Amino acid sequence: QVQLVESGGGLVQAGGSLRLSCAASGSILSIKAMGWYRQAPGKQRELVAHITSRSITNYADSVKGRFTISTENARNTVYLQMNSLKPEDTAVYYCNADILGGGSFYSRTYWGQGTQVTVSS
Repeated sequence: QVQLVESGGGLVQAGGSLRLSCAASGSILSIKAMGWYRQAPGKQRELVAHITSRSITNYADSVKGRFTISTENARNTVYLQMNSLKPEDTAVYYCNADILGGGSFYSRTYWGQGTQVTVSS
């Protein structure tokens, strides 16, 4: 069974930085893409950043230039480097990945349980 586990969240002051990590484990054949979403209280979950197996990235306009997504393929891990954090970045951040594995015939999207990021003003 495939699982994603996030780490690296915490409390940081505005202007500070955090680096989130998400490691995929289990019966993985290949990872097609990985990404980060976030959900603030009372808000819909939104895409933050996404990276494909070809290292093509995209970002939400609100984080462009401040956040960087990257992968460490050998460890099935995706990172989100978050710089110049703002209070409005406060949310639970969720890792997701499009993975062929877990006994499925087709690739599917898996989600982590989330890690809290709180940015104080």
